[in-house]
Amino acid sequence: MPQKVIDTIRQTPKTLFSFELLPPLKGKDIDGLYATIDRLVEFKPPFINITYHREEVVYQPLKNGLMQKKTVRKRPGTVAIAAAIRYKYDIPVVPHMICGGFSREETENALLDLHFLGIDNVLALRGDPAKSERGFVPDPGGNRYAVELVRQIMDLNRGKYLDPELVNTHPTRFSVGVAGYPEKHIEAPNPEQDLAYLKEKVDAGADYIVTQLFFDNAKYFDFVRRCREAGIEVPIIPGLKPIATQGHLSLLPQVFNIDIPQELARAVMACKNSAEVMQVGVEWAIQQSRELVQFGAPVIHFYTMGKADNVRQIAQAVF
Repeated sequence: MPQKVIDTIRQTPKTLFSFELLPPLKGKDIDGLYATIDRLVEFKPPFINITYHREEVVYQPLKNGLMQKKTVRKRPGTVAIAAAIRYKYDIPVVPHMICGGFSREETENALLDLHFLGIDNVLALRGDPAKSERGFVPDPGGNRYAVELVRQIMDLNRGKYLDPELVNTHPTRFSVGVAGYPEKHIEAPNPEQDLAYLKEKVDAGADYIVTQLFFDNAKYFDFVRRCREAGIEVPIIPGLKPIATQGHLSLLPQVFNIDIPQELARAVMACKNSAEVMQVGVEWAIQQSRELVQFGAPVIHFYTMGKADNVRQIAQAVF
């Protein structure tokens, strides 16, 4: 039986290394992902996350001057990629499950596909609003919040399916992770309410938390403290992304609602080229990682964005 993420964390006293991959753009093959994994597999990741990207709405011009609305999915294949990685490398995979773009029935079917493939770990997320929407809008009959998705997964783990007429149903055995935000989710009114939402997800059955990226470890340490004071006792995995371009100084705070320490920003702005920026990002992440290991973080999870070289340098220095 494949190893569950939560069991690995509980059974391993040292800090572990893991990372996240994006499915390739439609029309690309999986070889690029394999190349990334090949560069990082020596550090023995206990699991690999695979992101899911919902459909996007684009408008194409017509000959009559009007615009035609078209829905496209630019990065399909999360379930298939997760299965391919699971059986090629014999490493547990954690595909992301999102609320956006799915009805509850479609969610159930996707979860059953994973279950049949022997994939028993998922990360349950609400997901971002569609680019054409000002705020998140669930599909008709879909889950509005991540906590509802967690509850649906827990129902399946108890053998409770959406069709009440099913009899002699077999339970699934999913281990569920959820997202946490050391610097607050952008839509939460305040940190206290954000933490209350997180506790709901854990109380609903989530086994562990993976944080949004951050560059100041003090934010993570304070987040862990506040979680414990709120009665959240599950493992809290810090998520890191090494800064790689000067553009990240404005892009990352805008997209992820995070702060970049002034010391790091000054060092990045002083760089003359992208190679220097990448090295600054690597060195900063190494220091972050070493401090997180000393703190006793269960796992350090890296958001690779499909790039392995900088994460490999960090892993070589820390793990």
